Amino acid sequence: MEINSKAPAISRHEIMINASSETIWQTLTDINHWNVWYPNISESKLEGLLEPGSVFRWKSGGTAILSTLQEVEPSRRISWTGKAIGTQAIHIWILEPHEKGVLVRTEESFEGWLVRLLRGMMQQMLDTSLQTWLQHLKQKVEQAA
Repeated sequence: MEINSKAPAISRHEIMINASSETIWQTLTDINHWNVWYPNISESKLEGLLEPGSVFRWKSGGTAILSTLQEVEPSRRISWTGKAIGTQAIHIWILEPHEKGVLVRTEESFEGWLVRLLRGMMQQMLDTSLQTWLQHLKQKVEQAA
């Protein structure tokens, strides 16, 4: 699965984290506890197992989102699609081990009538969200290590 490269809002960011892929994976995929370490998420609940086809419901920035897991490659890659009012998203996380830690890449595309209407604002929100999410993941994982 790839993000939609033709979507009105696309964001790609990465960060080096000084921890193992397994440790990062455990934090990243513990969907029910995202709100503990990432303040933009007020609630999140995985309905089922961490596997393709499972649904999770969450609130980010006050917006209710319904997401479906698409890919789950333990300690390597996870992706999902999501829907919120006027917006469809594809979100991918990739973990790549390196000598100095793990390069964590995340990319996401937004499309839909709301994104087309508020393109600039949605692009800025998406960039800020992904950068902040990476920073909080790094902080959480490196503090625990």
